[in-house]
Amino acid sequence: MFQIFFGALLKLFRFTFATKLKKQRQLLFIGLVWPEPASSAAGSRLIKLIHIFLSQGWKVLFSSAAAKSEYSADLVSIGVIEVSVELNNSSFDVFISDLNPDVVIFDRFMTEEQYGWRVHENCEKAIRILDTEDLHFLRKARFQAVKESRQINENDLKSEDAKREIAAILRCDLSLIISGFEVELLKDIFKIEPSLLHYLPFSFQPTTKEKMGEWKSFEERNDFVSIGNFLHPPNADLVKQLKNIIWPLIRKELPLAKMHIYGSYISQQYKEMHDEKSGFIVHGRAENALEVLGNARVCLAPIRFGAGLKGKLAEAMLAGTPSVTTSVGAEAMHELLDWSGFIENEPEKFAAAAIQLYLDKASWQNAQENGITIINQLFSSGKEEDSLVLKINDLFENLEKHRQNNFYGALLLHQTLSATKYMSRWIEEKNKQK
Repeated sequence: MFQIFFGALLKLFRFTFATKLKKQRQLLFIGLVWPEPASSAAGSRLIKLIHIFLSQGWKVLFSSAAAKSEYSADLVSIGVIEVSVELNNSSFDVFISDLNPDVVIFDRFMTEEQYGWRVHENCEKAIRILDTEDLHFLRKARFQAVKESRQINENDLKSEDAKREIAAILRCDLSLIISGFEVELLKDIFKIEPSLLHYLPFSFQPTTKEKMGEWKSFEERNDFVSIGNFLHPPNADLVKQLKNIIWPLIRKELPLAKMHIYGSYISQQYKEMHDEKSGFIVHGRAENALEVLGNARVCLAPIRFGAGLKGKLAEAMLAGTPSVTTSVGAEAMHELLDWSGFIENEPEKFAAAAIQLYLDKASWQNAQENGITIINQLFSSGKEEDSLVLKINDLFENLEKHRQNNFYGALLLHQTLSATKYMSRWIEEKNKQK
């Protein structure tokens, strides 16, 4: 009897010990660049994603072939292992094979094109996730339409860029989409299965009365502001729109007001737009975006083309600063809620709306309240983050069936694996000869 009892106790101990020693899940991010949360909304989103998995107790690694800058986030300080990798080099095969991660997240489709086949070849069971940031082909199609002074049409969307990006989405087990508009576009126009997409918008702490109490009042604020990373073409374009068309209209009615331009990686071309006489002030990088936005009375974002969600407009709402933007700028950011300011596409109407917000305290306060509602109702629940963890857990349990249901993804993976693989091998051999 004692032996039976002792044997059962030993089995229980072994089971408990084995459970405690269960392998810690490993996640590898492959970044197009090292994240710079102070420079762009894309960098902030990557950091947010990293925190989601760290909070689950996962071991997180971040790798990139890009060089770091002085503005790159210190990932080690938050518990992430940093790894530098090389493009078109078989050393990555050894690295990924030895690591054998449970999940790999590709930062934008270009990264999936470069490394996806290597991940598939060396650790096939790893769940492959694409973080699109925004749909690049949509932004480029809108840019082309703007250049040609016409409306975008469905044929514009079915471009070579779209073929590349849609192929990357299909090859992955899951793609993270920041915009509800883009989720519907992928499902309706390109017939992507909903099971391959996960809506993951911005997520912020709710705006509380205590936070609102820290904001400057209408009377304490002055001037207009615009902010954005100048490596992002829509941001550079909107500054041209402000300088050449919209600001002269505003300045004519508000001769003492100033237009403050902030942004990282400003080229000389835009620095030369600085003009004290006309009140067009180009500052460069903002050390604290929320502080800069919180000092201004109105944020201006005449965005003519783009995709995804606009970090500058979300941050303006977080700072209690009303904004004037376009339909592209406000896309997927307010659903049926009233905008935190005005949405205007015509320069004259845009300028008139900016002037009204600047002078009319009642309109300004109403716009500020609308921004609070948008943040608290649409971007502070975190439910999409929780459902992402549940979705990944479901993929762990049903990965084989999930991939069987994604036949076109398997077909694309089969066809592109060889083409991408041999091109990369050719580049690798060519580099050896240098």
